[in-house]
Amino acid sequence: MGYRTLLREHRGLLGIAFLAMFTSSLGQSFFIGLFQAPISARLGFSAGQFGSAYALVTLVAGFAMLRLGPSIDWVPPRRFALIVLGSLLTGVLLLTLSPWWGLGLLGLGLVRLCGQGMMTHLGNTLAGREFVAMRGRALGLVSMGIMLGETVLPPLMAALLVWLGWRELWWLFVLVLAGLWVPLLARGPWPRAPRQRPKRGQRRDGPRPFRELRFWCLLPLLMILPVTMTGLFIYQARMTEDLGSTLGVYALALTGMGLAKLPGALIGGRWVDKLGPVRLARLYLLPFALALVVAIVIGGHLGVWALMVGGGLAMGAQESIATSLLVRLWGAEHLGTVRATLSACMVFSTGVAPAVLGVALDLGADFTLVLGGMLAFLAIGWTLAQGVLASPAAQATDA
Repeated sequence: MGYRTLLREHRGLLGIAFLAMFTSSLGQSFFIGLFQAPISARLGFSAGQFGSAYALVTLVAGFAMLRLGPSIDWVPPRRFALIVLGSLLTGVLLLTLSPWWGLGLLGLGLVRLCGQGMMTHLGNTLAGREFVAMRGRALGLVSMGIMLGETVLPPLMAALLVWLGWRELWWLFVLVLAGLWVPLLARGPWPRAPRQRPKRGQRRDGPRPFRELRFWCLLPLLMILPVTMTGLFIYQARMTEDLGSTLGVYALALTGMGLAKLPGALIGGRWVDKLGPVRLARLYLLPFALALVVAIVIGGHLGVWALMVGGGLAMGAQESIATSLLVRLWGAEHLGTVRATLSACMVFSTGVAPAVLGVALDLGADFTLVLGGMLAFLAIGWTLAQGVLASPAAQATDA
C-alpha cells in the first residue's frame, strides 16, 4: 500500500495525528523564538534572564513528561487531546494576559509542556500504535506536521506582525487551531486506549525503561541528532566563523535542511515498512556522519551545507525509525510510557548540551574539534546500540 492509498483509507486518524504535530509548533523553540523580545519585555526579563527561565521551564516540562506522558496508554486519546488542548489554551492565556511575571512563566511552561511535549507525544503515539504494516509510512506522514510549521509559520508570522501585535497573533493562531480541532474532536475516528487505568495504590505494570540496560544502550543512538543539531543551531555564528563560511550561507543551508527533511520522512517511512526499523536504525545516521566528515576535512560553505542537509535527511527519518523501534522492543500497548521516557531524556540532553559545548568553546576549542567530538559521540552511540539491535526481541519479525 502506497501513501495515496494510506491517505484515502485512513485520512481521519492521520489527520488527527498530523494536526497534533502541527499544533505542537505553538510550543516549539522556533516559534517561541520569533517572539522572544516581546515576551521578555512583558515578563520584565533581560535576554539572559529569559534564556535561563526558558531552560528552567523546559527542564520542568521534561520531568512532567515522565509523569504525565505514560497516561496515554490508558486515557482515551480523545480525552487526552481535550485535556492537553485545554492546558495549552490556559498556558497561552497566562503568557499573553497575566500581569505578573510568575504566572506568565507558568504559562510559558504549559505552552512548552503541552505544545512541544504532549502534542508531539499524542501525534507520534497514535500513528505508531494504530498502524502495523504501514507504521513507518504513517509516522513519516504525520511528522510532516512539524515540518509544515517550521516552513510556513516563521515567514507568515513575520508578515502578520506588520499589522498585529504579538499577543493578537498568538490569539489568532489559537483560534485557527481551534477551528481545525473542533470537527475532529466531535466526529473524528478516535481509537480506544490499549490498556486499563491502574487502580489507586496499584503499581503500574509494564516496562520501566530507566531500569533496563537495553534502554540506556539505545538512548545515545536516538539522542545524537537532537543533541548535536541543537549545538549547531545555538552556536551557528561560531561554527560558520571557524569553518570559514558566513551566516548568510548558513541561513540558506537552513532552508536546505527543511527541504531535506521531506524526502527523509517519506523515503524513511517507506523503508521502515519494507526493511524494518532495526536495519534502518543501523543506517539512517550515515548521511549525518558523512556530513560531519565533510565539515571537518573540507569545511567552508560546503561543510555548512553538508551539516544542514545531512542532518535534515537523518532528522526526517528518525521519528519513523525511533517510534517503530520502540514498538518492536516494548510493544504498542506500552508505547506511551517508553516514548514519554525517551522524550524526557531528549529534553534534558538538549538543555545540557549547549552548556557543555559553550564551556568547550570558552576554553578555546575550535569548532572543528567540537565536530570531531560529535562524530565520536555518533560512533560510540552506534556501537552501544548494536547489541540491542541484534537481540532476539529486535529481530523477532524482521525479514
